[in-house]
Amino acid sequence: MVTVSTLANAWSGHIGKQDTNRLLLLDAIQGRTVLNRSANDTQTDKRMAMTVRVGASGFSYKEWLGNFYPSRLAGSKMLAYYAERLPTVEINYTFRAMPRRAMLERWAEQAPAHFRFALKAPQRITHFARLRNAEDTTGFFAETAGALGERLGPALFQLPPDFERDVPRLRDFLAMLGGRMRAAFEFRHRSWFNDHSALQTLADHGAALCIAESDRMASPAERTAPFIYVRLRKETYDDGELATWAMRLKQLGAGADELYVFFKHETGAPALAARLRAMLGDAG
Repeated sequence: MVTVSTLANAWSGHIGKQDTNRLLLLDAIQGRTVLNRSANDTQTDKRMAMTVRVGASGFSYKEWLGNFYPSRLAGSKMLAYYAERLPTVEINYTFRAMPRRAMLERWAEQAPAHFRFALKAPQRITHFARLRNAEDTTGFFAETAGALGERLGPALFQLPPDFERDVPRLRDFLAMLGGRMRAAFEFRHRSWFNDHSALQTLADHGAALCIAESDRMASPAERTAPFIYVRLRKETYDDGELATWAMRLKQLGAGADELYVFFKHETGAPALAARLRAMLGDAG
């Protein structure tokens, strides 16, 4: 599942020339996307279902009033409005403060059954403890997150930019986590991509590499888990850039069961999410 073919380009934002003869046919029906390798692979009639969820990082932004939200929508009604139109949200609030069970239960009540909340792991785990001696905090976070029930998506463990590669520590943390949560890891120091050992460690524990792109960096586009987790952090994307990402994710998604994509919380984030989701649902 993990290859080293793109590690040399880990910070370039490119994964090399795509084989134009390998096209992926997608048929989106109520958020379900059916993938089928066509063109040269028509003799193998293997079809796989991947749930595509594209959303934004956060939902409670007054700047969205009059744009995505009605101009006079109350803050207490934002989540329900958002969840009727987009299938997932990444919650950054949980990075600053440990989530409260009662709050998560209220959120779950406001979202439909198919909706998923992706929670950013508390900074106590990733930035203060730096994945070491965090058993109690991690256990409490995992147990509390369970209040979302079926609406709980992956947890994002975003490491600080000065956290250099430490594969043994990553391996120990994943062993301690023990699969209690679906985990995605965002590495923000280039040393993590010096070779494929960190990605292989993620794959060994069923954890996802967070595929991240910003104006300053881009991580490898590699899948290490049954699900894919993507953060697109540029302020905006034109149709050409979105089409490139759509094709890349279609190819990367062969064999995956879920895809999560989150845009930065700019005013245009909901519209970008809707456009990319439509492209992922178009026939290739």
